[in-house]
Amino acid sequence: MLERDDLEHPIPSQLHGLFVQIVDAFLRQDFELRAHPIIDVEPIDVSTAKSIADNIASYGDSLARLNPATWERSIYRWMDGYWQFIVDLSTSGEPVSDLALHARLDCVPGSNLEVQSVYVP
Repeated sequence: MLERDDLEHPIPSQLHGLFVQIVDAFLRQDFELRAHPIIDVEPIDVSTAKSIADNIASYGDSLARLNPATWERSIYRWMDGYWQFIVDLSTSGEPVSDLALHARLDCVPGSNLEVQSVYVP
């Protein structure tokens, strides 16, 4: 399903639901993904969760459910041992904002998606 080359690819539709669930948990202020665990997604450590919450709060527009237009700009890329995902988030004022969620999936059987950060690249 995921390519292993040097190109950027659109995020496969089979993975959209994971990112929708992550954003939905953030909307409920669960930045550690502990109150709303997601199958195939690692819980987020406390310091990363705080950084994510702070970056979302300081963006200047409130986070919103992912707009379908986000998939037109969101990408993944093979990084020699893992896949890096960059999902452009939606806000109340922007269907696709500059605020992006960064996640990683290791190329090891049984690996879960790991949310690494949310920030403006």
